[in-house]
This record gives sequence, structure tokens and C-alpha cells, in this order.
Amino acid sequence: METVNLGLIGGGTVGGGVIRALRRNGTLMTSRLGVALNLRKVAVRDVKKHRDLALPRGVLTDDWSEAVNDPSVHVVVELCGGTTVARDMVLTALKLGKPVVTANKALLSAHGPELFQTAARHGANLYYEASVAGGIPIIKVLRESLVGNRIVSLHGIVNGTCNYILTRMKLEGIEFSEALAEAQRLGYAEAEPSLDVDGHDAAHKTGILASLAHGFWVNPRAIHTEGIRRISRLDIQFAAQLGYTIKLLGVIKTIDGGPGKRRKEARENAPRIQVAVYPALIPNGHVLASVNYAFNAISVRGDVVGDTLLYGRGAGADATASSVLSDLADAALDLKHGSVERVPCFVAHAAQSRVMPIEEVTSRYYLRLAVIDKPGVFARISSLLARAGIGISSIIQPEGHVGDTVPVILMIHDAPNAAMQKALRQIARLGVVRDEPVLIRVEPFE
Repeated sequence: METVNLGLIGGGTVGGGVIRALRRNGTLMTSRLGVALNLRKVAVRDVKKHRDLALPRGVLTDDWSEAVNDPSVHVVVELCGGTTVARDMVLTALKLGKPVVTANKALLSAHGPELFQTAARHGANLYYEASVAGGIPIIKVLRESLVGNRIVSLHGIVNGTCNYILTRMKLEGIEFSEALAEAQRLGYAEAEPSLDVDGHDAAHKTGILASLAHGFWVNPRAIHTEGIRRISRLDIQFAAQLGYTIKLLGVIKTIDGGPGKRRKEARENAPRIQVAVYPALIPNGHVLASVNYAFNAISVRGDVVGDTLLYGRGAGADATASSVLSDLADAALDLKHGSVERVPCFVAHAAQSRVMPIEEVTSRYYLRLAVIDKPGVFARISSLLARAGIGISSIIQPEGHVGDTVPVILMIHDAPNAAMQKALRQIARLGVVRDEPVLIRVEPFE
């Protein structure tokens, strides 16, 4: 029986979860793989801290280089997080020709090209199933299971914190601040929650998925990112009246050359890829609208397979550990059979693709305005939209609001983002408009 020795860096929530999962199902994995996985070194910040891990003497160390440089370690598992020291750890291992398993989406987002190039140069491999959507096997699905498909679109609820907050707001009619405080109390949100609620965590994950789906590395700075801070209880309520649910979505779409373009022009301009993160109105009939609390779900449309859905826990020790174990199985089998990689991460066929600036993207919109309740207001607003070539599909002015200012909801036909933003700035300057307008995109899933 062959044995693969592991050097694991990080003994926190995820690292501890992996150790416990190996103890629980290590024998099962050995019987399935024909390879035994053995924890040779576990690097942690403080070896004196009490941990319920029951590791043999000599395994625990506070020096990460021991877990990487030990000649008897075959695979390095990076679960410490961050983008600075973690980068050094991973690069050191890859330069030694050792496969690396990581759950670090921020590291991949910040240094992906360097890491993958280093892996290729030194005949190693980098596995990262646990970096996106916890226990959902989306990386392997995109990289292997859908290898015969062009990815037409991908929509993902990939941040459990935001999904928990929006679910509480919808089901209990509470405001964002109250839902956030509850998420923090339960440990779903950090004390400083901006990484989650401002969309950055979802952008890291969406960029990784876009790079896999389309074969070129997506620069994180090219990803338009919005969070959920400005979503109010009113928006949740009005969306429900209109037949929608608001979710924070990672959106990846292939945009062709467009109707009316000559074939040559379309070929030269295509494919253009929309990669963005923003809150969106989802029709209640779509399956993503029913994904609640801290769960994640990813809807993928391939040109051959059609629509597929992956659903499950997007974070937590057990869910993430499950994905890490999957990568460890692949790494062990690749070592056993001398395979550096099966399906390359990125391929040349789409190297000329580009991420569309959000200004070029056409969307439908939900627009909420707080306006003075007097005649002529609608006429002034609709005039500005009409001048920009933007059509209104419906207007709602709820009854029963007390005071001089009332909310008005406009559902907007398809319009380029640049035109919509220009019109919105003009509307915001109107004397009859109070507060900053709230604009949310509508995803029709056509």
C-alpha cells in the first residue's frame, strides 16, 4: 500500500475540520484510492494552544517551512488564509515540485497567474476545489465534467453571509442593519463585514469561476462589484410584490457580437464576457430564488448540457473539508500514476476574450426613488429617461406613506448601464428627488 504524506499549514476552523475528517474517513479513502493519506506535519501559529486534534508527537510545529521543506512530505495543504505569507508558502512548495491543495480564494484572486505558471514550470499541480462554494464541487464540474461544453452563463449565490442577511430581511421584514447584527452574533459575518457585504469575497470566487469557464485569467480589477448595504426592507417588499427575490449574484455571461453585426466583425469582437457581482432581482419561479440562509447555489448553462444546478453549504469546517479531501484524493492518485494534470486550468482557444466593462452591459432595472408628493414629478423623471432612450415598463407608487416624501418604484426596460447611470445622475439632481436613488439590476434568466 502506497502512502502519501501531507504537510498541512493551518490548524484553525478549516484545518481542524480536515484533520477530523481524515481521522473519521481516512480508512474509507484508503480503500477507495488504494493510497493511504498520512499527516506528517501540521504547522500552526501556537503549538501550546489546546486543540482537540489528538496528533502524534512530532507532527505539530510552529514553523511552516517544516511542513513544506520536509523531504518526506509529498503534498502541501495551505489552509491558513491571507495573501502574503500564504503566497510564500505555496510558491516554496511548488518550486520543490510538490502539489499544493488550497482553500484560499483571496490568494488565487490576487496571485493566480503567478501560482499556476510556477506550478507548470516545476511540474507540480495546484488544487483549489475548496476555494469556491465550500462543499459544492463546482471547480471539478467546470474543469472536467463540462469539458465538452462552452459555458453560456453562470449565476452563483456564492457568499453565505449575504444570502443569510437577505433571507432574514425577506422572511422577517427586518432592515439590513438588524440582519447583519444577527449574522455577526451567529458567526456568519465578521465584526468588520466589508469583505462579505460589499461583495469582495463573492468577486474573488466569481473571478476564479470565470477564468475556469472561459480559459483566460480574469483580472480582479475588471470585475464590477457591488454589495448589499443599500438594500432596504422596502426593496425586499416591493420586489416580492413584483414577483421577485433579491439575491447577491456572481454573474458570468458570454455576450456575442450582437444582432446586425457582420460575421467578420462579430468574430473579431467575440467572445466578450460579462463578469460581475451585484444584487439582483430574480424571478420567484427560478430555483435560485429559493436558496435561503447560508446555503450557496450555482446555476450553469452549457451549450450542450443546457441548465445544471449545484447546491449546498458554501462554508464551514465540514463542507470545506469535504472539498479539501476531494483534492487530496486527486493529488494522491496523480502522484501514484505520475500525472501532473488531467485537464489544464486555462486553454488558448479563448485567449482573446475580454471582460466587458459594466458600462457596455445591457440590463433591466428596478429603480426606487424618494420623491416629493406633488403633481408633475413623474413627468420630469420620465422626460429625463426618455431623453436617454430608456423606456419604463411600469411605475408603482405605494399608498399609505405618511409625509411629504413617498417612494416610487420604476421597472426599466433593457438599457445600457452607461446610459442608465447618466440618466440616474440627472434624476438625482432634481429638486423633487430626496435621498440617493437605489438601482438594482433584474436577471430575467432568458
